[in-house]
Amino acid sequence: MAGTINREDIATVRERAPLEEIVGQHVTLKSAGVGSLKGLCPFHDERSPSFHVRPAAGRWHCFGCGEGGDVIEFVMRMDGLPFAEAVEYLADRAGVTLRYESGGRRSESSVNMRRRLLEANRVAAEFYVAQLVTPEARIARDFLLGRGFGREAAQHFGCGYAPQGWQALTDHLRAKGFTEPELKQSGLVSEGQRGVYDRFRGRLIWPIRDVTGDVIGFGARRLHDDDQGPKYLNTPETALYKKANVLYGIDLAKGAIRSERTTVVVEGYTDVMACHLAGVTNAVATCGTAFGEDHVKVVRRLMGDTGTAQLKVGSTGAKVIFTFDGDEAGQNAALKSFALDQQFLAQTFVAVDPEGLDPCDIRQRDGDEAVRALMERRIPLFEFVIRATLAAHDLETPEGRIAALRAAAPVVAQIRDRALRPEYGRRLAGWLGMEVADALRAVSAAGTRSEGRGGASRPAAQGRGPGGAGGPGRPGGAPAGRGGPAGRSAGPGGHHGGHPGGDEPPPPEEPYDDGPPPMDPETGQIATAAVSRPNPRDPVVRAEALGLGVLLQARDQILADPTALAVCGELTRASFTAPAYAQVFDAMLAAGGPQGAHDDWVGAVVDQAGPDLRALVSQLAVTPLPHDKPTELGVYARSILVKLLDLDLTRRAADLRGRMQRAGQGTPEAQEAFAEMIRLENRRRELKEQ
Repeated sequence: MAGTINREDIATVRERAPLEEIVGQHVTLKSAGVGSLKGLCPFHDERSPSFHVRPAAGRWHCFGCGEGGDVIEFVMRMDGLPFAEAVEYLADRAGVTLRYESGGRRSESSVNMRRRLLEANRVAAEFYVAQLVTPEARIARDFLLGRGFGREAAQHFGCGYAPQGWQALTDHLRAKGFTEPELKQSGLVSEGQRGVYDRFRGRLIWPIRDVTGDVIGFGARRLHDDDQGPKYLNTPETALYKKANVLYGIDLAKGAIRSERTTVVVEGYTDVMACHLAGVTNAVATCGTAFGEDHVKVVRRLMGDTGTAQLKVGSTGAKVIFTFDGDEAGQNAALKSFALDQQFLAQTFVAVDPEGLDPCDIRQRDGDEAVRALMERRIPLFEFVIRATLAAHDLETPEGRIAALRAAAPVVAQIRDRALRPEYGRRLAGWLGMEVADALRAVSAAGTRSEGRGGASRPAAQGRGPGGAGGPGRPGGAPAGRGGPAGRSAGPGGHHGGHPGGDEPPPPEEPYDDGPPPMDPETGQIATAAVSRPNPRDPVVRAEALGLGVLLQARDQILADPTALAVCGELTRASFTAPAYAQVFDAMLAAGGPQGAHDDWVGAVVDQAGPDLRALVSQLAVTPLPHDKPTELGVYARSILVKLLDLDLTRRAADLRGRMQRAGQGTPEAQEAFAEMIRLENRRRELKEQ
């Protein structure tokens, strides 16, 4: 990215990207009244739909888990993309050319080139799939069948075959209109003295997709004995394919990762296939590189690994499960992963088969249940690392035990949860057959040395990476384990008080439920400032919520109704007793009020509200109102606003009575308060007559 994206272009993306279409790719939406849609929330398990979308307002909100926002925030949460990438993804879909504040306009040629590269990869993937059914590809089909993968499995994962000829794919792409520069930039061809030729030849092919499902590269497995290339060959680094942050299977696993808040990291393409077919659908694998910091970021975004592990009673925190071979290479991989553990707020585990089999081998030999059982037998990553460290020493001799203690104590000292360190210090003593006090002293000393060097045993909240290096650490210093709904307020809904001049209007759906604190969409981090949650059982609070709801949703009807517009002009910040709702009303005033010139009224309020109130504004903007027809909605909006003003006038009149009593009968201050009270009562009478 060349710099900060121009705010006007971001607004254009919000306006042009069809919210209902984007959401509809993931959620089956049904009508919930005029201008409102609802379906089952994609962010948590539920049986009855509580996920609401209002395309006209450009907002969505789930009344079950509290998630909400605009089309950009939906893509961020759904696909685990950072803010800028989500905007760019939607801009490409909507045909919006973005400008960057510190880098000028992203050239149209670069936008077109990305589209052409994606199209080339898509065409190549289809070509490879078609080749898998040819006679030449029998060796590839036999390879898959020999590992327990039939035709349906191959189709599900998009497996294909690259013919042995030098230019089969190259000629196919040229026939589709792709130029030689495009072929070179795609990574699908290599270049020799005689020109370009197919990079993958005579190999089993796996398409590698990004989190949105676009094919960005390929992995290829050697099949023929005369193939002198590496066993596995991947797409080289391209504008689309960056192996440091690519995870195979992420497009298929993202839903399970998000809903279960658990990621399983395996070591190969066939292991991912075996896990998914066995029901472990949150499995992913790296592509030709070790699991690193950029992979951590991808996984954390999908799991919501932000320190809010306990959002609801009975919920569990995020988990990352690594599978390694039991050999020396697997142990070395575990040690590297232990360093990355400091960058997760999730709990990290290791699942290793006692016989050293990988998930694909386990499924072949013992079936799907055995793969699931492997994941259930997981142990904490630091326990695995401690035991692996001890295994490298001769514990039968005093010298070996002392050496093992010196090697293992720093591992215990680096456990992020300080409360666990003494427990594992005692376990270390038991594994070594030593006195507990000696082991605890060694752990304490190792921790002191590490902190003195700025090591990993510093609290993770300081944002330190492994070994003291500056790493991602906790995002923005956000405290771990923030439970409860801090920063999130209840929206309109439920029963409310009667309104002047009519029967009780039917209540909208009950939206109140605990949910996660608000998140800043541009940083992906939890907002640090808390907004107190209004009491959903207070009828006055409900009336205030409904008032804000109709101001956001029925703006056109209010502007067309002189009475409603006049009432709206009489409302002030003091009309709202709930601080969160008063702040939302402040944001409305800062945005120019309903009568201001707005192409996107709700979006303008969101911009003024800031990250702490974004979720609340979205909730208010999508809460279903009890009337569908515009004329009925106008009458309903007026009645709600009149009710809200009536409550405000009643409170002010009560305050004036108190002032009269304190001032004493006949005093100028009492007479002034009495005159104002009469004016307020007359206004209340007028409202009831209207």
